[in-house]
Amino acid sequence: MIVVAGEALMDVYEAGATPTGSSLDARMGGSPFNVAVGLARLGMPAAFFGGISTGVLGDRLVRGLADEGVDLGPTVRFDAPTTLALVGLRPDGVPDYAFYGHGAADRSLGLDALARVPAAAAFHFGSYSMVVEPTASTLLALARRESGRAVISWDPNVRPTVEPDPRVWRELAARMAPVAHLIKVSDEDLSILYPGRDAVDLVGEWLDAGVRLVVVTRGERGVSAWTGAGRIDRPARRVAVVDTVGAGDAFQAALLTALVEGGHLSPDALGRLGGETLGEVLDFAATAAAVTCTRRGADLPRRAELETMPRSGR
Repeated sequence: MIVVAGEALMDVYEAGATPTGSSLDARMGGSPFNVAVGLARLGMPAAFFGGISTGVLGDRLVRGLADEGVDLGPTVRFDAPTTLALVGLRPDGVPDYAFYGHGAADRSLGLDALARVPAAAAFHFGSYSMVVEPTASTLLALARRESGRAVISWDPNVRPTVEPDPRVWRELAARMAPVAHLIKVSDEDLSILYPGRDAVDLVGEWLDAGVRLVVVTRGERGVSAWTGAGRIDRPARRVAVVDTVGAGDAFQAALLTALVEGGHLSPDALGRLGGETLGEVLDFAATAAAVTCTRRGADLPRRAELETMPRSGR
């Protein structure tokens, strides 16, 4: 079982003008929500730990998770709004987000909710839920509680429109590095958090702090990964991009899946990964991300879709 912790929300797209305004297309999302769904679609047992509204949009999010087979045992329902993320797309398909979530359910998770979280082989954390209180303190407490007995995975997935101060995100990184075993981060996030800094130096600091595997995704320029066994670089798959919403989450879900299936999802095994073995893991994850880029929104792939495509991006 992998427990995914964080936010569930609605991504809202402008779907065209109407005589009196605009038509909106709301789709289930939120980085942790997507990762939980992505794991389930790839056949991995997954549970979701987060706050979800008791309203109509919250009901839809819960139904979406249940339909995919995600365990809702740790999920907490709140009489509070569902966060809306208004999604605009740049010409290259990269999304811009505006979040409407003050007082929302995903920001309401208190420490008392930790009693609901079961033991698991791994826990994945991500995005803005790690910097909004009280949810942030609750998730950090969970990561610290489980770090000695499970793999801790973290994707910063920085959202400046929720928390614009990069120092807050850097402080989070300083807290997560000593407890995380796997960090996956995009080069865009690194440029926001550490402008002008060489990623290799930062990766070295994380490895020295105890992280066993660091993965840096670079979109169409591929992916790099570091462990105690060294560095490996892999190319991206070339596809016709509709948008990149959910691509990083698809990569994350497939990365965790490949690590489980290869018998590598333990701190010691992660630290020993290298060579073609790690390359195959990265290729599988990159293929999942590429499939997601070929369709609108965070529509993560199912196992059969990946099995019909070669894993290598070369």
